[in-house]
Amino acid sequence: MTIERYTHGHHESVLRSHLWRTAENSAGFLLPHLREDSVVLDVGCGPGNITADLAARVTHGTVIGIDRSPDVVARAVRDHPIAVHRNLSFAVADVSALPYDDACFDVVYVHQVLQHLSEPVNALGEMRRVLKVGGLLAARDADYGGFVWAPADPVLENWMELYHRVTRANGAEADGGRHLKGWVRAAGFEEMHVTSSNWTYESDDERAWWGGLWSERVVHSDFARQALEYSMATSAELEEMASAFSRWALEPDAIFIVPNFEVLARR
Repeated sequence: MTIERYTHGHHESVLRSHLWRTAENSAGFLLPHLREDSVVLDVGCGPGNITADLAARVTHGTVIGIDRSPDVVARAVRDHPIAVHRNLSFAVADVSALPYDDACFDVVYVHQVLQHLSEPVNALGEMRRVLKVGGLLAARDADYGGFVWAPADPVLENWMELYHRVTRANGAEADGGRHLKGWVRAAGFEEMHVTSSNWTYESDDERAWWGGLWSERVVHSDFARQALEYSMATSAELEEMASAFSRWALEPDAIFIVPNFEVLARR
């Protein structure tokens, strides 16, 4: 089992981001391919909100959400109880050694996970193993190197450089989106369809939300602790980055775009 270090951790500012995600804004590329009787595995499910959305669409099937964090899985179980979602369950598990038999899932969905792993191809190999023949992998990852924002701010450029340095120290690939197709192919998948989509934050509410969560994340999350631990930034520098995000959020002409790459691949 590979020991991975999650760059973001599970600070409230991180979970706030995860809880915003829905099947519509994070799994739209998969939804047309779901059947009512699909057996689905959601890898790296976090607090389970996307997982529950998928379960609502697979009314005669089952959905299992897994995450390696016991605390996050406990929250998912609490927020999405089996009494309400009878075809939904959650478990603590590691993607590097999935605790499931070969060929037992129709769909494996993995969202914003592979960019955080030191061995993404091996993880995708495990997902391929548990897919039925003809089963569908649905993988989606952002690409930090492709982030676009305005107005320009040299402090935010420093934040981006720091983020890449911290993730590299963790053995991860912050620009995972652009590598997703190659990773999937290297894991043994041949038939695939590649698309992309963006998250765009530009309205007053969207800027307040995105700028607010990052202004907290750069000083309070595991990312901040790791940057300090690796001596890559000082507390004063992190505070300056937090102020830059707050400043960006107040700019009426500001915009921030997060590109996401998506791969659908058949076993």
